[in-house]
Amino acid sequence: MAGIDVKWQGVYPALTTKFNQQEEPDHGLFVQNLKVQMDAGVHGVILGGTLGEASTLTTAEKEDLVKLTISEVASQVPVILNIAEGSTREAVAQAKKAKEWGADGLMVLPPMRYKPDARECVAYFKAIAMAVDLPVMIYNNPVDYKTEVTLDMFDELVECQNIQAVKESTRDVSNVTRLKNKFGERIKILCGVDTLAMESLVMGANGWVAGLVCAYPYETMGVYELVVQGRVSEALEIYRWFLPLLELDIHPKLVQYIKLAETMEGIGSEFVRAPRMPLVDDERNRITGVIRKAQSVRPDLNKYNLKHPS
Repeated sequence: MAGIDVKWQGVYPALTTKFNQQEEPDHGLFVQNLKVQMDAGVHGVILGGTLGEASTLTTAEKEDLVKLTISEVASQVPVILNIAEGSTREAVAQAKKAKEWGADGLMVLPPMRYKPDARECVAYFKAIAMAVDLPVMIYNNPVDYKTEVTLDMFDELVECQNIQAVKESTRDVSNVTRLKNKFGERIKILCGVDTLAMESLVMGANGWVAGLVCAYPYETMGVYELVVQGRVSEALEIYRWFLPLLELDIHPKLVQYIKLAETMEGIGSEFVRAPRMPLVDDERNRITGVIRKAQSVRPDLNKYNLKHPS
């Protein structure tokens, strides 16, 4: 197994991949953002997800990103790589490479571009899990990826001991309770939808795979820590402020929206890799307005005795 124990507990940012104006990776800016995430106290990091623009990254770029992140986090938190492929063979190959590069765990999506039936999807996940000894989190997002991993499917998947967690993105918060009722702590649950994160944590989710954390790590950690401490009414004060920003995570242009927020927070840039393009005109003005309004009434984390930017 990898050197760092993956507990699947707490806040795991789905980090954006930073680019320069020529669409080349900007490792310096990536490290700057990563250091802020680490300072805020995140519990792990996820590379190459939707926010990481994985579909546009080459294998060599993924390798560089994994190795750079491992070097920077210096064994403080686990580094998780996303697997999103169209064939089982390529997904297994990517998983093996992730192991070679030193990743501590995997987040795995169902097959891309082909909607598998339950038998095919279970076989796909099992093939990946059995190919490596890394812990695996299944990404269950039927809204965006059209494949639902049902409780019956999880019943088969738990035969693989290294399938340990689910990124719960069905957008049905009651699914947290269904999973807990059936599997207890055998399957750790991390909410994958920012706008349902606090609700999921209150209902017993173990953590949060977060998007807006890329721009607002301290507020994200604040909501999580307050819920864990049972200070739900205080967490709700921050969460109500946060919600207009969190809604940027559930739009097809979440990458551009969150990168704009990172830029306005001084820890990112708006550069994306084509076919994505930076925001312009009315759309950019609208999203900028949402971010500026939130910045103007930002909660004072000192009030809650929470960690805040120095």
